[in-house]
Amino acid sequence: MAIDSTTEIDSVWIRFKESGEQVDRDQLIVYYAPLVKYVASRVAAGLPQSVDQADLVSFGMFGLIDAIAKFDPERGYKFETYAIARVKGSILDELRSIDWVPRSVRSKAKSVERAMMKLEAQLHRAPTDAEIAGEMGLSVDQLNGIYHQISSLGIVALDEMLSFNSGESLTFGDTLADRADGPGGTYERVEMRQLLAEAINRMTEREKVVLTLYYYENLTLAEIGRVLGVTESRVCQIHTKAVMHLKTRLLSLERESA
Repeated sequence: MAIDSTTEIDSVWIRFKESGEQVDRDQLIVYYAPLVKYVASRVAAGLPQSVDQADLVSFGMFGLIDAIAKFDPERGYKFETYAIARVKGSILDELRSIDWVPRSVRSKAKSVERAMMKLEAQLHRAPTDAEIAGEMGLSVDQLNGIYHQISSLGIVALDEMLSFNSGESLTFGDTLADRADGPGGTYERVEMRQLLAEAINRMTEREKVVLTLYYYENLTLAEIGRVLGVTESRVCQIHTKAVMHLKTRLLSLERESA
């Protein structure tokens, strides 16, 4: 029987957590199944076309089932927030296990990261594509080709959750603030936001727009391309560079404070 209201879903959760009945579990899986498709579509946006989105959905369903089994409604946060972590983690774990990214692509990603970190240390700002290409002895077109290749790595995403292996582990929900949080945890979150803001402010306006539309407005790469008047492939390149810049900036700060 389909669940049609918030009150009804709350009742199903209560029954399931009290008795663990299979019928209630199945209702929850059906109700939250669209969440899996949403997460899979977001992950698929940065993957090669050879990766079937239907496979990602299948991987994600295991995460959803695990989330339903382990979710504690009394923690005070939404199931959707908790489930996104489990679903995305399940998808990423499966992708890593089948090792679909060639070693050569991972090597290129590390080379770009090293060039970015070196140039930023010298220039005290985000390097341009021309500067990165020059440091690596490449043309800008060749660098853009590398961006396109390494976009499938999912190196880092602003909304990336912790991945999960079998058994208990830390989830995104476990990192959310609650009444029991001490001042240390609050300070760390504030500091991380400040570091991200500083790194984003070093980017070009187009990179900032792409990150905003993708992560805050939930637009697809194709939709962002239409907004900016460029191809989806170009948006993918801009997104990859911006994300790599965030990663290298945070790594540099981490090394400085070590």
